[in-house]
Amino acid sequence: MNLIPEGYIRKRSSTIPFGYEIDPNVKGYLKPIPNEIEVLDEVVTAVNRNEISLGVGVDWLEAETERTMSRMGLKKLVDKKYKKSNSLLDKS
Repeated sequence: MNLIPEGYIRKRSSTIPFGYEIDPNVKGYLKPIPNEIEVLDEVVTAVNRNEISLGVGVDWLEAETERTMSRMGLKKLVDKKYKKSNSLLDKS
């Protein structure tokens, strides 16, 4: 039985989520990058609190991690984390 290291997530598509990378030693799972996840969490929280704009957020992410993200990608993460939905079908 293979033990998956703590923090690893299952690779679900060809797109690698922000804060993760392929680990050639653990097939089918993605290795977390703690610095990137920490910065992303700070940015998502700041955007949600309206302390910064999405544009400033993506610039902050790129400056701190040297990885890029679109404004829409960041918005989707903020909405997902704070369960914001514009759907008429969402009754929560």
